[in-house]
Amino acid sequence: MVQRFRLTLAVCLSLLALPAFAHSPAEEMALAANNFLAALTPEQRAKAVFDWQNEERFDWHFIPKPRKGLPFKEMTSAQRSLAQALLSSGLSQRGFAKAATIISLEQVLFDLDDNAPLRNAELYFVTIFGQPGKDAWGWRVEGHHLSLNFAVASDHVLAVTPSFFGANPAQVQTGPRKGLRALAMEEDLARELVKSLDAEQGKIAIIATNAPRDIITSNARKAKSLEPLGISAAKLLPPQKELLMKLLQEYVLRYRNEIAELELKKIRAAGDEKIHFAWAGGLAPGQGHYYRIQGPTFLMEYDNTQNNANHIHTVWRDFENDFGEDLLRKHYEQVPHPK
Repeated sequence: MVQRFRLTLAVCLSLLALPAFAHSPAEEMALAANNFLAALTPEQRAKAVFDWQNEERFDWHFIPKPRKGLPFKEMTSAQRSLAQALLSSGLSQRGFAKAATIISLEQVLFDLDDNAPLRNAELYFVTIFGQPGKDAWGWRVEGHHLSLNFAVASDHVLAVTPSFFGANPAQVQTGPRKGLRALAMEEDLARELVKSLDAEQGKIAIIATNAPRDIITSNARKAKSLEPLGISAAKLLPPQKELLMKLLQEYVLRYRNEIAELELKKIRAAGDEKIHFAWAGGLAPGQGHYYRIQGPTFLMEYDNTQNNANHIHTVWRDFENDFGEDLLRKHYEQVPHPK
C-alpha cells in the first residue's frame, strides 16, 4: 500500500510538469509562475524575484558559474515540481525533453570530472522578473548549457530569446547511457544539408575549413548579423531548402506550438529566400564543425569543436526583440500605461 501511494504521488507530481493548455501561453506562464512563487518561503522569494527593470534580466550565460535566482538544490520536492511546471508552460514536449536531458548530463560530467562540485544537476536556477500578470514580466531558467529567457506582457509572449541549448558530451561515450545524444537532430540535419550541396553551392556555403572555437555571438547582450552569410535559400534545390527549414524548425519547435507558430510566421514573413546557411569545419562526424542559419530578423548558431568535437553549443537570437524589447515597445505604444 505504501509503495502504491508513493508511485501515485510521483505520477501526480510529474503531471505538474506537463502543460494543460486551456489558456494562452502567457496566461499559462503567469499561472505557473504564481503557483511556484506561492510555494516559496520569504527567504526563497527574495532570491527568486527581481524587478522587471533590473539589469539582471539581461545577464544571461551558458557556462557553469555562480548565478542569481533560486537553484533547484534549495527547493523542496513540491517546489521543484512547480518549477518544472513553469518550464513546461513555455516548452513543447520535445523542448522539455531536450532541456531535461541537458540537465541530466551534469551527472555524466560529475562522474567524468572526478566529482567536480560545479557539475551538479541541481545548479539550475529559476528567476522571476516583475509580477506575473497583466504588466510586463519575465522569467528565466538557467544553468550550465541551458538558458531560457521569456518576456511576457498581458496575454502576449513577447520573446523567448536568447535561447541556448548545449550538450556535453554531445554523445555519451561510456557507461549505461552510452550513445545518448541530447541534440542529435541539430547536428544530423545540418550535416545532411551541407553534404547535399554540389561543388558550386559548397563554395558559397562553406565559409572556412576550420570551425571557430565557439559560437561567435557568445552571450552578447545584443546579437548582430554575421558575415559572410553563406548560401541563400534561393540558391538551394527544393529538397535542400526543405532540409534547411526542417533544421531551422528544430530550434523553434523547442517551444510550445502557439509560440513556435508565431515565431515561424515572423521568420518567414521576412522572406524565406533571404535565409542563409553557412558551414565551417569538417564534414565527417568527429571533426570540429560550426554552422549558422541567418535571416533578416534572426540568427541561429551551432558549434561542436570542444572535447574532440563532442561538445555542442546552440543559440537562437532575435536581432531586434531579444528579451522582448521591440515588441514591448510596440505594446506600450498601442496600449497606454500609467507612468
